[in-house]
Amino acid sequence: MNTPRGSSGNSAGRRGRVPPETQELLEAHRRRVDDIDRRLVELLAERQAAVEQIAELKRKHNLPAYHPAREENLLSQRRRQAQAAGMDPDFVDELFRCILRQSRVRQTAGLTLKSSRPGARVLVVGGKGAMGEYFARWFANSGYTVRILDRDDWERAAELCADIDLALLCVPIDVTASVCRRLGPFLPSRCVLADVTSIKEEPLRAMLEAHRGPVLGLHPLFGPGTSTMDKQIIVYAPGRAPRETEWLLDQLDAWGGILLESDAAEHDEIMSVVQALRHFATFVFGRFLCRKGIDLPRALEFSSPIYRLEMGMVGRFFAQDPHLYAEIVFSSARRRQLLRDFVLSSQEIKEMLEEDGRERFVEEFRAVAAWFGPFSEQAMRESAFLIDRYIERF
Repeated sequence: MNTPRGSSGNSAGRRGRVPPETQELLEAHRRRVDDIDRRLVELLAERQAAVEQIAELKRKHNLPAYHPAREENLLSQRRRQAQAAGMDPDFVDELFRCILRQSRVRQTAGLTLKSSRPGARVLVVGGKGAMGEYFARWFANSGYTVRILDRDDWERAAELCADIDLALLCVPIDVTASVCRRLGPFLPSRCVLADVTSIKEEPLRAMLEAHRGPVLGLHPLFGPGTSTMDKQIIVYAPGRAPRETEWLLDQLDAWGGILLESDAAEHDEIMSVVQALRHFATFVFGRFLCRKGIDLPRALEFSSPIYRLEMGMVGRFFAQDPHLYAEIVFSSARRRQLLRDFVLSSQEIKEMLEEDGRERFVEEFRAVAAWFGPFSEQAMRESAFLIDRYIERF
């Protein structure tokens, strides 16, 4: 009978002849490892108890759950400690990032029970949509009185708007202005009017025209499938009466969000690249694969982890609501012009292919690499981390 390569017919016998003293020593080491593991769990529980005390103080004094400088200092200290102990600093860094994230999530969970404005009444306009339901749940869990105004509730608008402290618009971009005009007459003068659309200039202008009270533009850079706001970025664009809107920002901060201030024009310019261009390029790539009739399952079999991960992001894009992405891509004439420029840039590259312009390709590649600068090295490290995690999962 053939023996598989790398194995031996009498290997079990060799394993069975381990000297008793070696076996005893092996079991002793294993018991020691088990004991260390138990103590690690006990230490983690002890650490978590200390974290709960910190969280209680933060809740009492309305302090944010996330302290970036503190975390980075702690990670740097642990890396140095690992190196001094002869351990892999990257391993220890990864371990403590996991521990710190769990601590933040626990702290944030506790802070969600605390309102930055006790007794406040919140009206979520579009509260039956995915994003509306998401924010309605967070406000309700924090003790706010939450009301919902959706498309079939306008006959009750006056009743629903009575004595509210916040009207949060969670409606599609293309109807935001009309909803503002319709809602404005019912809003109390000191009520905060805010929105969560992915563009800011037009909605902010519409809110300022429709309401004379406090106005704030918000853009949460995450979707309704997010289970926690821990370290999620929320851009805010001040509109009117910033002191009167401070409590809303405090609440978002208490939920664990990272608040980033921007004026509306800057926000829309940056998001044209971060969102619209990226989504459009993904659409073009996916459409091309579809039109060419690529055998996707077979192509995935030949894909390395990084390419499979990239393809996964494309598949994720096409698994979602096309109307949402259409709103983002076609939301303004400026965005559409940027995308036309992108298409024209692709036409220039077409000439490179027609001329078999390899040298030109290398030249332009190097120019772009120089433009990316040090970020390329950071991107290599971050993508390597993602690839490792992706491989471990599968």
